[in-house]
Amino acid sequence: MNPAHDCVLSRLEQGVLHLTLNRPDKLNSFNTEMHVALRAEFERASQDPEVRAVLLTGAGRGFCAGQDLGDRDPRKAEAAPDLGQTIEQFYNPLIRQIRALEKPVICAVNGVAAGAGANIALVCDIVLAARSAKFIQAFSKIGLVPDSGGTWSLPNLIGEARAKALALTAAPVDATTAAEWGMIWQAVEDVELQDTATKLARQLAQGPTFGLGLIKQAIQAASENSLDQQLDLERDLQRRAGRSHDYAEGVTAFLEKRAPEFKGK
Repeated sequence: MNPAHDCVLSRLEQGVLHLTLNRPDKLNSFNTEMHVALRAEFERASQDPEVRAVLLTGAGRGFCAGQDLGDRDPRKAEAAPDLGQTIEQFYNPLIRQIRALEKPVICAVNGVAAGAGANIALVCDIVLAARSAKFIQAFSKIGLVPDSGGTWSLPNLIGEARAKALALTAAPVDATTAAEWGMIWQAVEDVELQDTATKLARQLAQGPTFGLGLIKQAIQAASENSLDQQLDLERDLQRRAGRSHDYAEGVTAFLEKRAPEFKGK
């Protein structure tokens, strides 16, 4: 474990950077220290070639309750807070880091994911959740707007009608329903979550991660591109993939009837 940041535990194992939000007494809600630590770990993931995939989860009984509201107590403030500054300084850069990382990011939601915690989970590439987990757009309960990409992710994942209903009512969505709606990839039994997520992360880390990063880039661009633009993007990305070591190794291993040894380059 990395001792530098107690609020975000990290370890690199078999190419997987395991990141655990670690403020269980606060349901892993975000404060400044956690923001700084988590962003540092995603920066490490982008720079370290030994990191081939990231697995994000939470300690204790919940994944993340969003912002620590104890840091935003209006009774102790002399003036109204600038929440836009908090988003600009912390949440938006984190969301952009996750989306831009050219490596798979798996999220294992082990309990309640509320507010920004839900939306940080949903922006990851593959989301698995324990059956006891719930996703809650809690913002409307305190007069706020979904942030951390929530107003973008939700309608893109489940459509405008469901997105509006969840955002306006703050109704919780259980993991099974989230999977049925296409909000997440899979709901699994609670006791199997970490093993299932770790197995998946290791599988991806051992794969052709250069090409996996290009797949991520292409699919993320699709919602904003026309078909013609997407066809051109596929051409350009395929050109890059075809020049990679992983492509040559994959084809050679296939022809030689052996397991490939991908390098992520």
